[in-house]
Formats: sequence, structure tokens, C-alpha cells
Amino acid sequence: MRIEHLPMAPEPWTDWHTSVCDCFEDASTCCYGFWCCPCLACTVSSRSGENTCLPLCDLCSFSLIAAFGIPLFGAPPAALALRASIRNRYKIKGSLCKDVAASCFCVWCSWCQMLRELNYRRNKPTVINIVSVQPASAAQPNPVIHTYPLHTGVLVAPR
Repeated sequence: MRIEHLPMAPEPWTDWHTSVCDCFEDASTCCYGFWCCPCLACTVSSRSGENTCLPLCDLCSFSLIAAFGIPLFGAPPAALALRASIRNRYKIKGSLCKDVAASCFCVWCSWCQMLRELNYRRNKPTVINIVSVQPASAAQPNPVIHTYPLHTGVLVAPR
């Protein structure tokens, strides 16, 4: 058997499985985020294939910026980058502006939504098409065997 990749129609863009404020859809995720949001952010980063400590850059960058007296306006860079990455990987409808809004105004809820989406996508079944193909030798026609009668030594002259 051979796995054959057939051209398929492009997958349609979908919505997020849950909204940003759906904290009661998965209470354990939101409790985890409420009691230890940096741990939740590191878990999301790890599950999405990035460095586990990437979200800690958000905490450190805002602390350094505040220490120098610069106002804290803007989206946390790691949260925004991971949100956009997850949205593009799973073809989720949205825009970078919506990602900035979710990351700025409700960063903890945004991290919870990203973890819920990763959990949903991880548990979603994957469909694989397997096509059975005959070996190349079986696809060729059978050879034709010709048999001729044996002559016993009698020669016949042409007329």
C-alpha cells in the first residue's frame, strides 16, 4: 500500500473554537490562568512549538520599560506573536488588529483562549486518505508465448 497525496480543496477558514471571554467552557484552564498566568503562558508557548520561556520576555520587557519611565502602551510582543501564529496555523478567521486588541485589553483571557484552542485542535481527529495501488508488475499485460510445432526432419520444397 502507498499513501498518495491527492489535491484537495483548500480548507475553509474557521472561527476560534471559543471566544476570549468563554472562561466557563473549560474552568480548569481559566483557574490555571488566574492562579499562575505566567505558567499558563509558558504552557501555551511550549505546546505551540516555541520556546517555553518566550512569554517571560513580555513580563521582563514591560518591567524594563516601566523602570525607564516609558509609558506602557502596546501589545505584549510574545502574546501577540503566538496568537497570530496559532491563528495562521489553524486558519482561524481574524486579523492582526483583532489580535492586538485581545492581547492588549485582556491578555490573560487571550492566553486562556489560546490554550483552549490548542487543546481543541489536539483532540480533533485527523483524516488520512490511503489509496491501494497494485504493484507495477501486475499492471503490465501478461507476455504472449508462441508455440510452434516441431518438424521431424521432413522438408517440403516450395512450389
